[in-house]
Amino acid sequence: MSHVKSFPCVQVNDHVTRQVLADSEDLMVVAFGFAREGEGRVHAHPHVQSTYVQSGRFVFTIDGDPFEVKAGDSFVIPSGAKHGCVCLESGILVDSFTPRRDDFL
Repeated sequence: MSHVKSFPCVQVNDHVTRQVLADSEDLMVVAFGFAREGEGRVHAHPHVQSTYVQSGRFVFTIDGDPFEVKAGDSFVIPSGAKHGCVCLESGILVDSFTPRRDDFL
């Protein structure tokens, strides 16, 4: 049995793509590609989310608190927190979710 799976890249909207990189019932890793001015709409979910900025520059808002991040930065979004982002410079975010986001499969 192979431990490596391939997942398709999904076009979320005109400025954002999503690709699951790895998943298990307890954990999922997902890459989001953003073009400049792309937005991750404000939303909340029961999953704890850790975000690593692989490249680019973004303004995130968590529960109404805005902050800017750039390549190399990382942070955690608590379960249930309302959050979203706007891309200032094209880039890639690598998000880990626990438990897995079944809606991404």
